[in-house]
Amino acid sequence: MKSSIFLAIALLLCELINAQSAVDFANLAKYKDDNTAILNAKKKVDVVFMGNSITEGWVKNHSAFFADNNYIGRGISGQTSSQMLLRFQNDVVSLKPKLVVINAGTNDIAQNTGAYDQDFTFNNIKAMADMARSNGIKVIIASVLPAAAFPWRKDITDVSQKVDALNSKLKQYSLNNKLVFVDYNTAMRNEKGGMREGLSKDGIHPESAGYSIMEPLIKSAVNKALSKK
Repeated sequence: MKSSIFLAIALLLCELINAQSAVDFANLAKYKDDNTAILNAKKKVDVVFMGNSITEGWVKNHSAFFADNNYIGRGISGQTSSQMLLRFQNDVVSLKPKLVVINAGTNDIAQNTGAYDQDFTFNNIKAMADMARSNGIKVIIASVLPAAAFPWRKDITDVSQKVDALNSKLKQYSLNNKLVFVDYNTAMRNEKGGMREGLSKDGIHPESAGYSIMEPLIKSAVNKALSKK
């Protein structure tokens, strides 16, 4: 388990060396104060949601869902799995939650931080799961939400195919490792593999109707994961 973590981190460092230079590439500062407040208050955290703008928007638009269930969101808009892996220790492991929900991959496919490589993205997600499990944190792997095209990357024409391929790999990994896999995609997709009409304005980011579909799915998945021995 540890070897896969080290491999993913080594690969990540190689990518970052060749990627654009940036201060705080993973945006560790975003939740630094919130994390410190939780630790200082010795607050017990049930579930942390690690993700991108889909997670960040969920907390913003349906804050009561998170507050009422003792869920904490750690989503950052635009982030790829590489950036999430870099902040996973600070934003998840240090909070000592019972469980983490990992939702990554959308922005990898959109090539937000470089060319998309399915295996690289998968290994980043796997490394996050390994880090959590090695620290006694249970894991839910979330499917990438349906998408037919990215408004900001119209040159990528095989979005839904890449989403489906990554989801298939994540689902099989979850099955092989006895992890809970939450499938948002099937419940939200249309016949072309994109987001169903009425769930999103841009075909990527859910609106309230979209999050309302996701919420019972994740609640059921959380209950299932927490009941596992």
